Amino acid sequence: MKPVRVFDLEIYQDYFLAMFRDIGNGKTATFELFDGHEFGVNAVRGIIKDSTLVSFNGNNFDLPLLSLALTGADNKTIKQASDAIIVNNLRSWQLEKRFKFKTIGNADHIDLIEVAPGMVSLKIYGGRLHCQKMQDLPIEPSASISPADREALKTYCANDLQTTEDLYRKLLPQIELRVQMGEEYGQELRSKSDAQIAEAVIKAEVEAITGDAVERPEIAAGTQYGYTAPDFIQFETAQLRDVLERIQVDKFVVQDSGKVNEPKWLKDLEVALGDSVYRMGIGGLHSTESCVAHVADDDTLLIDRDVASYYPNIILTLGLAPKHMGNAFISVYRGIVERRLEAKRTGDKVTNEVLKICINGSFGKFGSKWSVLYSPDLLIATTITGQLCLLMLIEQLELSGIPVVSANTDGIVIKCPKDKADVLDGVVAGWEMISGFETEATEYSALYSRDVNNYLAIKTDGKHKAKGVFAQAGMAKNPSNAICVEAALAYLKNDTPVADTINDCVDVTKFVSIRSVKGGAVDQYGDYLGKAVRWYYSSLMEGPLRYKLNGYTVPRTENAQALMELPFDMPIDIDRDWYIAEANSILKDVGVTL
Repeated sequence: MKPVRVFDLEIYQDYFLAMFRDIGNGKTATFELFDGHEFGVNAVRGIIKDSTLVSFNGNNFDLPLLSLALTGADNKTIKQASDAIIVNNLRSWQLEKRFKFKTIGNADHIDLIEVAPGMVSLKIYGGRLHCQKMQDLPIEPSASISPADREALKTYCANDLQTTEDLYRKLLPQIELRVQMGEEYGQELRSKSDAQIAEAVIKAEVEAITGDAVERPEIAAGTQYGYTAPDFIQFETAQLRDVLERIQVDKFVVQDSGKVNEPKWLKDLEVALGDSVYRMGIGGLHSTESCVAHVADDDTLLIDRDVASYYPNIILTLGLAPKHMGNAFISVYRGIVERRLEAKRTGDKVTNEVLKICINGSFGKFGSKWSVLYSPDLLIATTITGQLCLLMLIEQLELSGIPVVSANTDGIVIKCPKDKADVLDGVVAGWEMISGFETEATEYSALYSRDVNNYLAIKTDGKHKAKGVFAQAGMAKNPSNAICVEAALAYLKNDTPVADTINDCVDVTKFVSIRSVKGGAVDQYGDYLGKAVRWYYSSLMEGPLRYKLNGYTVPRTENAQALMELPFDMPIDIDRDWYIAEANSILKDVGVTL
């Protein structure tokens, strides 16, 4: 096992810094290039040879520029190459061609930028991880670097190394899964996103079957696609029969971006069924409720019915395959889905998670013109079929006197009179038999919705489901006053007064918010904070944080106290009354009368 070492660079017109830290023993190696000081080329090459390197955006930035430095390039040249990446968006191969060098090809390297969910900065990931210190670049990129500046940059770079290490440790389970997948499929997958893994694995497996290389298809902007519904989709109401007819007559058009535009009438369509209204579109079916609470009682059941593996099963049921891959795609895709189901059934968690990546990651690539899976017609067929099928189920339930109160992409929430529970089961079973899909039921004691994408659902076992802005912060979501949602949930579940939850909390991370600020933010005193800021609401602070570029208010930062470094003790000026009011506002937004 080679030591794992995180690394990062700082690049200026007269200064180049490369730092490596061994995450096993914490030792840091620092290499500088400036006038009168030579870069330790041989020592750096030795570290690269003997390490598993870990970076953030290293494939596109750090590794090519480090490779350029190892050729003996001077500070000016390295800075020009850095600017070509940042300002002109040059890719690594374009950089190599312009500056006549080759990126080290045999480095054992993991780039975390694709493994981490979403695409945000290292600083934002640090905030999501509640890293001790969030720090932006302390010296302007165009500056000339003095001896004192060098020390400041080394301190800054060391903090980035710590954040990179924290991110690596957080993502280690995903990296280990990628290692196992790589061993199985004979590919290097450690630096790929879920969707990139799906693409790489399916491409390789299809090529193994056909013996032919799979190339990315070229589909011109303006290309039109029609939609043909499967025979089992049937409607009873004139409204939905008209929708079905129109959707099979009209065309979906490919745009310059490669995305597909649905017909305007479909984008504007509102389907009224029972007391609910639904909207359709390429993104999926959505109901339109807002600020509403539904509570189960002695006479009413509240049931969430999700369709299991909805899009993968639509693909297999309809035999949807990219034209340039043909039946080999179906064979590969079915094998992955079946293996995953078997692993889930037998408790093989590793295989289950590995194949789940392939299944979930592949669908999105149907809509990406840069992917070998690019197939706008399949994207249309999958999403429109999914919506029509759900509408068919909703129609049947409403005609049976069973209200549906919410719908979102692959599931519905049903407010069923208890005396019609058997009818509900019969309708769902009949729909499953006709469509070939299966649903999974979760019973709620209450559903509190700000809207279809943002809600709190309380399950009958006391657990809960939180979506959208109410979801727990994590690697894919910025923290934002987590204590307020926690207080709202305690009130909904146990009637705990909101003030009790907030006043009893001594974890400062539950009071913080973070956000990206284009161009950077300054605090109330004009001090620069950075492009990623963290704050809490203070009883002693007046005024907002502001954009450095124009002085405008950073949204929702009135009376915010910047907290770029977490304290060891709870701040005494946290405005708990603000958080109590915010928690009460959440309750009102989800239909609770206080």
